Amino acid sequence: MILYPAIDLKDGNCVRLYKGEMDQATVFSDNPAAQAKAFEDAGCEWLHLVDLNGAFAGAPVNGAAVEAILKETNVPAQLGGGIRDMATIEGWLTKGLARVILGTVAVENPALVREAAKAFPGQVAIGLDARNGMVATRGWAEETDIEVTELAQQFEDAGVAALIYTDINRDGAMQGPNVAATAALARAVSIPVIASGGVSSLKDLADLKATGAPLDGAISGRALYDGAIDLAEALTLLKA
Repeated sequence: MILYPAIDLKDGNCVRLYKGEMDQATVFSDNPAAQAKAFEDAGCEWLHLVDLNGAFAGAPVNGAAVEAILKETNVPAQLGGGIRDMATIEGWLTKGLARVILGTVAVENPALVREAAKAFPGQVAIGLDARNGMVATRGWAEETDIEVTELAQQFEDAGVAALIYTDINRDGAMQGPNVAATAALARAVSIPVIASGGVSSLKDLADLKATGAPLDGAISGRALYDGAIDLAEALTLLKA
C-alpha cells in the first residue's frame, strides 16, 4: 500500500478542514511547496493535492501553489478540486501532474470522465466523496441520491486509474477511516481503491491493510501534521 500525504490548498496555504467545512480550516503551512518537499525527503513516493477553493469555484484557484509544488518535487502528484473540463485536465497533465482526480463531473458529466481516461491512460482518477454512503459533489456542498458503489461500478470499463474514497464525516476529524465501507468498495470493483478520510493513527493503517481488500493505498493529512502518525513508521508498515 502507498501512503499519500495530503496537501489541501486554501487561499494559497496548506490547510486541513474539519468534516469538509471550509470555515473550519486549520492552517498548517503558508509554504505548500516546502511542505511537499519535506514529505518527499521523508520517503513519500506520492503526493495527494486538493484545490479546496477550486472545488467550490468549479475551476482551478490555487494553481500557483500547485505549480510551485511540482517544481519543488520529483515524486508523482495527483490533484483534485475544480477540474471539470478537458482543457483543464490536459493543462494540468502537461504541467507535470501524474494524475488528475475528477469528482463532481463523475456525477454530472460521466462521459467526460470516460473521454479523459481514454485520452490519458493511467492518469485519471475518480474522487468518490460520500456522506452517509451517498455521493456528495461541488466541494462536498451538494448531496446526491447516488450510492458510492453504484457510481464506481459505472466506470469499471472506462480505464480509470484509481478510485479515491472519502468518508466526509470522518475527514479531518481524527476518528479513524470507514474501514468496512472502504474494504467493501475495493472488493466490489476492479479499479484500485485509495482510502481517505479520518486516517489518524498507525492502527488505522494497519486495520485497512488487515482487511485483505485490494487497496492501493491510504491518504492522511492532519495526523501527519499533528504528529499523530509517525511518517517513517507508517511508510514501513505499509511497505511490509
